[in-house]
Amino acid sequence: MNRGITTALLSIGLAQFLKIPIQKVRTGKWDWGVFFETGGMPSSHSAGVSSLATFIALKRGISTIDFALSTIFGLIVMYDAQGVRRQTGELSIRVNDLYEDLDRLEKQQKRAELHEEKEEKIKEVLGHQPQEVLGGALLGVATGALSYRISKK
Repeated sequence: MNRGITTALLSIGLAQFLKIPIQKVRTGKWDWGVFFETGGMPSSHSAGVSSLATFIALKRGISTIDFALSTIFGLIVMYDAQGVRRQTGELSIRVNDLYEDLDRLEKQQKRAELHEEKEEKIKEVLGHQPQEVLGGALLGVATGALSYRISKK
């Protein structure tokens, strides 16, 4: 298989796996489900694209079109992960809060249901904080460099 693709995929998997012990440290509970969730530390999106760009830089050089494409692609992905996707997550929090407020008001007013009760909340953790993107990018650079070193042997 293509070494660049393998490097990026392994970096994504490693970032997702690292979310499990980080979550344990934060909450005190093991939650293996975070492996399959978006958001959190480190950003697997950032890890994947930065590992690919790093591998290409070391293998082909920084003056190549390959590196230019992977870098611009990576910057767009990282910007999106901490910008648009994070804003969507914050909007989801507000929508979920509105539903809770409506439920509370209906109970206080003792009225018939004015809205349909939602069975489950909208997913709130979609994007990344800047430090999560940076953590993923650093992990990706390290993974990309390690992959390049291993491939040279």
